[in-house]
Amino acid sequence: MNPKLLALVSLSVVLISPARAEPEKPDVPFSALYSAMTAERDVDVRSGIAYGPLARQKLDVYEPQTGTTKLAPIVVFIYGGSWASGDRATYGFVGSALASRGITTVIPDYRLFPEVQFPAFVDDAAAAYAWVARNLAAGCGAGRPIVIVGHSAGAHIAALLALDPHYLAGAGAGSQRPAGWIGLAGPYIFDPTTWDSTKAIFSTTAANPNAARPIAFARRDAPPALLIHGTADDVVKPEATRQLFDALKARGGAAQKIEYGGVGHVGLVLTYSRPFRWRADTLDSTVEFVTRIGGSQAAADCPPKAMAR
Repeated sequence: MNPKLLALVSLSVVLISPARAEPEKPDVPFSALYSAMTAERDVDVRSGIAYGPLARQKLDVYEPQTGTTKLAPIVVFIYGGSWASGDRATYGFVGSALASRGITTVIPDYRLFPEVQFPAFVDDAAAAYAWVARNLAAGCGAGRPIVIVGHSAGAHIAALLALDPHYLAGAGAGSQRPAGWIGLAGPYIFDPTTWDSTKAIFSTTAANPNAARPIAFARRDAPPALLIHGTADDVVKPEATRQLFDALKARGGAAQKIEYGGVGHVGLVLTYSRPFRWRADTLDSTVEFVTRIGGSQAAADCPPKAMAR
């Protein structure tokens, strides 16, 4: 059998089988191969750009293959992995999918436990966002809207960046607040100091667990949110999304919720890739939200690759 076909069949069996509880994250080496095989080809990729001085503080930029960067919004995608694992190369299929739809997408790595504890990984994500604001949404790209998207632990980080303003302010993002944010299967409501799997990661919040709970920061003037969850998720229950949605709406915030029947935790992010798009229109929903909330913001045309590297 063709090796690529064999890999796709194997991944399908592992991730779609209804009788199997899904893992919290895909195996990184195998998933990086999957990402490389399924990535869209009509995009440009700039890899390994430093947004800070540390080894994990690097990012990749996925751009549409077009002559100019006009009003196109920018997505900063934050992957999951229990705050303890993950690699930006694994999620190239997300970056290329969005770039093929005209959305510049930035995927940063960030420091992980046990090297760091909360909130260092949130600070890293904020620093990556600030790099985007300075380098892609300034100069000839001034005014380009930035939308934060995150999956699982990455959705937790994305939610804190969107709902707790002190992270982006501390990172030097200036006045470039997120135009909106999208959370995919995020753990927004749990107290991480009460779970054996997260106590050590979040031990810095023992005196104030709410500092790590996005739902505690739900507010009227938060950036618009799109919250997406699969009903078959047995890693982060859909109730997390439902409760954050209700909290945002109760406070007068702008929020939208989508639930996909029969889709699990890892399966949700995989629906960005071509082999799994039949399971849910996550890509279409993301593109619609990003372009809609960014449509009212203007930006100058940028010549090809004029943005800082």
